[in-house]
This record gives sequence, C-alpha cells and structure tokens, in this order.
Amino acid sequence: MRSLCNISHDIVPRITPEYHKWCQIYGEPFFYWYGIHSRLYISEPELIKEVLSNKFGHYDKPTPRPILLALLGRGLVFADGLRWVKHRRIVSPVFNVDKLKPMVKKMAACTSSMLENWQEMMAQADSHGKEIDVHHDFRALTADIISHTAFGSSYNEGKEVFELQRQLQEMAAKAEQSVFIPGSQYIPTRKNSHAWKIDRRVKEILNSIIQSRLEPRTTTRAHVGYGSDLLGIMMTANQKELGGSQRNLSMTIDEIMNECKTFFFAGHDTTSNLLTWAVFLLSINPEWQEILRKEVISVCGTDIPDADMLSKMKSMTMVLNETLRLYPPASKIIRKAYKAIKLGQFSLPKGAVLSFSILAMHHNEKFWGLDANLFKPERFAAGVSKAAIHPNAFFPFSLGPRNCVGQNFAMLEAKTVLAMILQRLSFSLSPAYKHAPIAVLTLQPQYGMQIIFKSIEVQT
Repeated sequence: MRSLCNISHDIVPRITPEYHKWCQIYGEPFFYWYGIHSRLYISEPELIKEVLSNKFGHYDKPTPRPILLALLGRGLVFADGLRWVKHRRIVSPVFNVDKLKPMVKKMAACTSSMLENWQEMMAQADSHGKEIDVHHDFRALTADIISHTAFGSSYNEGKEVFELQRQLQEMAAKAEQSVFIPGSQYIPTRKNSHAWKIDRRVKEILNSIIQSRLEPRTTTRAHVGYGSDLLGIMMTANQKELGGSQRNLSMTIDEIMNECKTFFFAGHDTTSNLLTWAVFLLSINPEWQEILRKEVISVCGTDIPDADMLSKMKSMTMVLNETLRLYPPASKIIRKAYKAIKLGQFSLPKGAVLSFSILAMHHNEKFWGLDANLFKPERFAAGVSKAAIHPNAFFPFSLGPRNCVGQNFAMLEAKTVLAMILQRLSFSLSPAYKHAPIAVLTLQPQYGMQIIFKSIEVQT
C-alpha cells in the first residue's frame, strides 16, 4: 500500500548523519572517536543481542549527564549490577498485563476529555475540518494519563511533579546538544541553580506522596495495600521484599522516588511520540486508517474499548509495530564493557564503549528488504519475530533483560487512544506540516504534527 504523498521515511541520514556517512565510507563495523574516547559501532543483530542480553553482567550503561540523572533518577534506566536486579524485581510486577488491564478505564476517561475538547473546536470549524497539533495534545494527554495511573488519589501533586519534570526535560534536551565539561554541574550558574531548585521540589512532592501512604494503615487500607495505581503496586511489591528473607533486595524511599521520575518521563514521552507518528502515518495512508477503523468498529462498535477488546485488534498491533520500526522512540543505544571481553572478532578492553543504532537497523534493507523505508504494516502479520529476515532486527524497546519494562503500558495506552479517535474522527495531514523528525532525547517532529480532523458517523 502506497502513501498518498511524497514524504520519505528514509530518516537515517537526517537523524544519525555521522553513522550513515561513516557506514558508507568505512563499512561496518567501525571505530570512531567521541571526544578523547574511541567507540565501536556494530550493526550485526547477533552481536547486538549478545551485548543487550548481558547474561554475565559484562556490559553497563555509561554514566549519564547530571541533568539526565535529575530527570530520570537512578532508577531502572541507569541502574546497574545488583541495584538493577533489585529495581527490576520490584518494578516488573507493576507492569504485569493483568495489573494494567483495570487502568484502561482511566486511560479511556482521559482520552474522552481530550476528544470532547477536539469536537468542541470542530463544531466551530468549516466543512474542511479542524487543524490540531496532535503532538502537543498527545503530550498533554499522556501526562494526564500517567498522573492518574501512577499516582491515583495524589493526582494533583502528580501533575505538579510532571510540570516540573517537563522543565527539566527541556533543559536536558538542550544539554544533550552541547559539549559537557566535567565538574560544570557543581558550578552555581543560573541554569544549574534552577535545575537544583526544580529537583528539590520534585523530591519534596514525591516524598510527601510516598510518606502519606506509609502512614499507619487503617483496617480498610491494610486490605487494599498501598493503592491500585502504579506507585501503590510498586510499594506493595517492595513491602513483600521487606517482609521476606531478602531484605537487601528492597528499595529505599529515595529509590522509589527515582522510579517515580522514570514513570513520568518514560510513561508519557514514549507513548505521546508513538501516537504522534502513528496518526501521521495513518493520515497519509488512508487505506490503513480505514482498515483500523473497521477493525475497531467490528470489535467494540461505539463502546469504550476495554483491555480484552484491545487484545483482539491485530491490525492495530501491526500498525503500531510498523510505526515503532520507522520512528522508534530512541535512535541509538550505548553500552560500556565492565571488563575485558571477547565480542565476535573483537577483543575489547575494560571500559570499551559500544554503539549501535536502532533506527539504522530498523531501516536496513539487508534485513527488511528493498521496501525498508516504506510503511507496510503487513510485515508484522505473522508476528514480530518473523517480520524481518533476522528475528532480532526489530527492537524499539531494546532487547534482553534490560528491555523497556513499561512497553505493555505504552502499547495498551496507544491502542486505547487510537481506537477512540478512529471511532469518532477521520483525519488527514495538514499542508502546514513540515516533515522534520528530530532526536531530542526521543524521536519527535521538530515543528509539531498538524493534522486535520473531521467528525464521522459510524454505522455499527
């Protein structure tokens, strides 16, 4: 199925021009210099799988910039060794599919509010429809959803944390585009002082939320634990570790706060961008938009979808996977050898840094065919493992034990929002849209995503 416009999805030269050029000049793999340090770029799926599987703990994540630590904390994203084992053990139950299913109702309620606002705007528009920047609105929506699902009764405090984290995110994005001078994070510049102030306030709010749930529980609260939101589920899992034989595997208050920070960033940014790119792709491929609309209507009619309904939407899953292939949240992954080790034909010294591009792998004709840069959701008709020539050529949420623990949450949320949009609206790409993907922590449209919406009457 071909796109109706001439927009190209061949974005590798734009997002990672250095990798693209060096691959053409030197072939793969190759070494390059990053400051005074050399890095090895690899692109073979088997080698990437070996590094990301990290069975013996030989590969760590390099130390992140201080502003990123303030944004994400030392949670699952940056934890290593025993600390990572501890966090993963406690956080994994939070994103169990059965625990997430009841949250679809809240996701749908938040989506309904957004759609009501859209339809009010469309009521005042002419017959050509209403132009909306969905990237802006999806960020607000997913922030609302994560505030409700992560903090539940502490929603208002959660919203304040999100607004503060958004400021840190903007600062982190700017920092990633500049040269980092070691030690500069300790100088009381205006930017540093502002970041410190935000971080202190975030910690104050999160500590207050957590402490309120740690207070002596009444008989009723003892029955329901710490709550059914993401924070409550995590605290309940942590309490089990505290009461068990392996108390050293429980998390401290600071560590719980770090995971809350991760919830905020990963819980809204990944899904908002996935939704943005999915709507973009469906807007220029109306035949697939119609396929999905028919699927949604056949499964749930005009009813609000629940988790069981969403699980039946195979075409929707195919489209979201193809979206993640063409426009993955993260464009590259960096790892550091913890000790001297052999990797394929290479003998790596301790501290050697490895680099590989998710984006380049997802667009590689060697694994996806000559149509690698085309939107073809049917690639995933037989499942993820059979979509490409190599089963590990698709890894938008990484691979191995350190894959994204929240990917089920992201997919469930994206399906909920997309299904409800398709039930009520048709959409097309606005002429005002400029195709300029940019990697700023995550892959997003540089100038927003302008989409024209029209209301539809669904025949069930």
